[in-house]
Amino acid sequence: MNLSTTSAFALPERLAAKAGAAMIASDEEHFRGIADSLSRSVAELSGQLDAERRAPAGKGRQAVDRDDAVRRTTGRLRALRRFSLDLCLGRMVFATGETVWIGRFGLSDPDGGRLLVDWRSPAAEPFFGATHATPMGLVSCRRYRWTDGRVTDYWDEVFTAEGLAGNAALDDQSAFIASLGSNRSPRMRDVLGTIQSDQDAIVRAGSPGALVVDGGPGTGKTVVALHRTAYLRYSDPRLKRVLFVGPHEPYLAYVSDVLPNLGEDDVWTCTLRGLVAEGATAVPEPDPEVARLKSTAELVAAMETAVRFYEEPPSRAMVISTEDADVRVSPGDWTAAFEVCDPGTPHNDARDLVWAELLAILASGQDVSEAELARSRDLRQAFGRAWPLLEAADLVADLWSVPAYLRRCAPWLTADEIRTLQRDDPRAWTDADLPLLDAVRQRLGDPSAARERRRREIDARRRSIDMDRVVDDLIASTEYDDGEGLMSMLRQKDLREVLAGDDEAGESTEKAFDHIVVDEAQELTDAEWRMLLSRCPSRSLTVVGDRAQARHGFTESWRERLERAGIDRITMASLTVNYRTPAEVMAEAEPVIRAALPDANVPTSIRSGGAPVHHGSLTELDTILAAHTEGTACVITTEPVNCPAGVRVLTPVLAKGLEFDLVVLIRPASFGTGIEGAVDRYVAMTRATSRLVVLT
Repeated sequence: MNLSTTSAFALPERLAAKAGAAMIASDEEHFRGIADSLSRSVAELSGQLDAERRAPAGKGRQAVDRDDAVRRTTGRLRALRRFSLDLCLGRMVFATGETVWIGRFGLSDPDGGRLLVDWRSPAAEPFFGATHATPMGLVSCRRYRWTDGRVTDYWDEVFTAEGLAGNAALDDQSAFIASLGSNRSPRMRDVLGTIQSDQDAIVRAGSPGALVVDGGPGTGKTVVALHRTAYLRYSDPRLKRVLFVGPHEPYLAYVSDVLPNLGEDDVWTCTLRGLVAEGATAVPEPDPEVARLKSTAELVAAMETAVRFYEEPPSRAMVISTEDADVRVSPGDWTAAFEVCDPGTPHNDARDLVWAELLAILASGQDVSEAELARSRDLRQAFGRAWPLLEAADLVADLWSVPAYLRRCAPWLTADEIRTLQRDDPRAWTDADLPLLDAVRQRLGDPSAARERRRREIDARRRSIDMDRVVDDLIASTEYDDGEGLMSMLRQKDLREVLAGDDEAGESTEKAFDHIVVDEAQELTDAEWRMLLSRCPSRSLTVVGDRAQARHGFTESWRERLERAGIDRITMASLTVNYRTPAEVMAEAEPVIRAALPDANVPTSIRSGGAPVHHGSLTELDTILAAHTEGTACVITTEPVNCPAGVRVLTPVLAKGLEFDLVVLIRPASFGTGIEGAVDRYVAMTRATSRLVVLT
C-alpha cells in the first residue's frame, strides 16, 4: 500500500466522525514511517539471508552457527512479511506528552528512533495494564482494528482529565467489548490489542515454579496461555525450549496461527498423545477400571522394576572357551560389570559400558586379550541374555500378557486387578498405555540409537586411523615444511579433529524443556503428569485449567493436586470474568454444572448475546443451520449426523477449548450421567459465543 496516495484508514461511513484530520493525522504520519521501515528491513534481511545461504556451511560448530543464523534471519523475515501496517496494535500517550506506539515486535527508523515497541517489553506494559484506578502514567490509549492491512475502526480510552482535552474518540463500548461481538473464524485470532489488565498480569508473571491459571469457560485461559508462552520466550533468555500442550488435535489446529502471529515460530506444540509414537493409533480405554489402574503414579514407577528385571546379573558361573584359554565367568564378575553404570543411565545406552567393563574384568589377570574375549560367541550370547537390547513396546506388552511378570513388577495389585489388566492383544494400545510406554522408553533409551552410536564409533575410529596415517605422511615429507608452523600444528589434536570432521557436532538428543505450558490441565492423570515432569526438570510450568471441567472429577485443590504430582513451587492466579459466553447461555449452563458440582467456579458473563437459548426438535436442524450465514457453527453430538459443508461436527470431548458463533447441541441428555455427563453438557453449552440451540 502506497501511503503517499492512500490512507491507512478505511473507516466506514458510520464512523465518519473518527476520520477527521485532527483525529488521525498523527497516526497517518507514523504509519508512513512504519511502512518505510518495513520495506527497508525486508530488503536488508533478504540480502542478508541470501548471503548467509551462499556462505560455506563448514563443519561442526561452524555449521551449527551458520544454520542458526539462517534460521533466525528466516524467522525475522517471515514475521515481517506476515504483517504490514497491522504490526501496530495502538498507541499510548503519557502525562509527560510522550507518545509510544505498541507493535507485535519492535521496529526502528533509519536513525535508530523507536517506531514500535515490542508488546512484550516492559515499556509496553501500561498499554495492557493501565486502568482508571491505576493509569500507570497514561492520559489516553488508542487501539486499532485492522482489516486487510487498513484500520477499519479504533477506540480511545481516556484515563485522566488531561486526556479529555485531546482528540479522542470516545465510544459507547470499549475496543475489547466490541471485539467480543465480532464473528469467530475457523482459527483462533490473537487478541493482542484487547488483552485486559487481569489477563496481562498473568501473561507477564515470572517463570520460576508452576503458575496455575484457574478460570471457568470464556475467561480467556487459552488466550493467556498462548500470549504468556510468547512473552516468556521473549523476556526470559533461559527458556530456549518451550513446549505447549493442548488437549486434542482440533484444538491445536484452532490455535496454530496464534504463536506465529505473536512472533514465535520455535515453540513445540503437541498433545500428550504426540509425545509417544504409539499415540497416533491408540484408542480411548473402554474399561474405566483399567484406565484407573493405569493412571496411577505407582504403576508408572513400576516400569523401573520392569526394566531392572533385565539388569540382574546371572547367579551361576560359566566357562568361556577361547583360542588362548578357558575363562571362568563368576557371578561376582557379572555383578561388578553391571555396577559400572551410574544410576538412571538408560538401559540400552548402558549396554556398551557394561560389555566393555565385563571384558576388562575377565581379561585382567588372565592370559587372554579383551579382543579375543569379544570374539567369543558363547560370551556374546550369554551377555545378550543377561543384558539384552530392549524395546519399550515389547516390555509393556509382556506386562499385559504375562501375569507373573506384572505381579513381580507391581506386587500391590490384587489377583483380580492383575487379571483385569491382562488382554488378548497386548499391543492393542489405548491412551491409558501411553504414560507407561513413555516411562519405559525413557528408562530404556533408544535401541536403534545404541546401534547407530556403535556404528559411528567404528567409523570415527576408522577415520582417526586414516587421518593419523595422512598426518604422519605429511610430517615425514620435508616438501610440506613451509616455515609457518604447519608441522607443529599437525601434531595438535584439535586440528586433527577439524581435518577428520565431526559428524555429531550440533546434534542433540536432549528431550528436556525449559518451560511447559499445559492447557486443560484438569484432565491430566498422575501418570500423565509424570510424562510431562520427566521432560521438565526445572519444574517451570504454566498450568491452565478449570476444575469444574474435569470429566472424571477434581475433588482436590490445585495445590494438593500438583504437590501430589511432585511440584512444590506453586503460585495461584484466577480469572473470574466470562468475556466470551453470553449471559443468556451461562444462565442455562450454570445449573447444569452446579447440579453435579455445587462449588463449581462459574464465571460471571459481562455481555449479552441478544438471543435466548433456543430449545427445539431435531427436525429443525437443517433450517437452523441454513439460516446461519455469518461466523462459525458447530454441532456437538455423540451420534452420527449429516451437516452442510463448513459446519463442524464434534463430540463434547473434542469441542473442549474451542469456540463458535452458533452451537447446536443434539440430545445433550445422551452425553452421559454423573459428573462426566454434566461436565460434557456444560463444556458443550459454553462453546457458544453468540447463540446456543438445544435440540432433542
